[in-house]
Amino acid sequence: MRARDPRRLLARRREARVRIVDPPHAEAGLEGSVTSMQVADVTLPASELDRLWTPEHLERLARTYWLFLTRVSLGLLRVLYTPDSREVVLVRRPFRLLTFHAPIYDIRQNRGSVTWPIDRGILVAPNGRSRGFLRLSVRRPDEASGELVTIRVTSEVSNFYPAIAAGWLPGVLARIGAFVYRVTQLRIHVIVTNAFLRSLARLELYPSVVGQLTPAALETVGGSAPGADVASGGRAASGR
Repeated sequence: MRARDPRRLLARRREARVRIVDPPHAEAGLEGSVTSMQVADVTLPASELDRLWTPEHLERLARTYWLFLTRVSLGLLRVLYTPDSREVVLVRRPFRLLTFHAPIYDIRQNRGSVTWPIDRGILVAPNGRSRGFLRLSVRRPDEASGELVTIRVTSEVSNFYPAIAAGWLPGVLARIGAFVYRVTQLRIHVIVTNAFLRSLARLELYPSVVGQLTPAALETVGGSAPGADVASGGRAASGR
């Protein structure tokens, strides 16, 4: 009988279990806005969670999301960074599908989130510019015992005004646009987001482009202990 490779056993112990929670949730507003949410429970060893539960790894989670989007689209979708924005482009500029303001990080003792306020883009209706946001959030139990811990990871798009839905148009045109959005863009978004959530089972969070929440970077700007609110005045912890 061939001996087992200890490296594979170690990697297996570090893998997590992911369970998608409930069917996709989506709501439509009166003016054509859409809010949708996908949720997953991730069960992992308590020792791994303690290692990952840092400001730096929240920033890595954000980077991993954008990198997953590029990979699943076979490189057609790219995320470009500026000091004040994130741009999701189709291959290259000027095909900006979505642009966001710089992310806002909120880190507390048992939860953390990164929020990208929506700016504009080809996929955003004129009446939806500078409205709504995309948010990734994680929450761990207030109290937990045992070798395994289950955390909740949520992806939320709130108050998004899709251009394809034509919500600003009257009557029948708006209803047709809303239907087309539900069976195309929204469905693709849900499939891709759930695939991203399932990919977290590998516990691979890639380094940030900037690394503004690394221990060295936090020490340079005065520092903030894990469990503290990193955001100050709403935007102080923005990074790429």
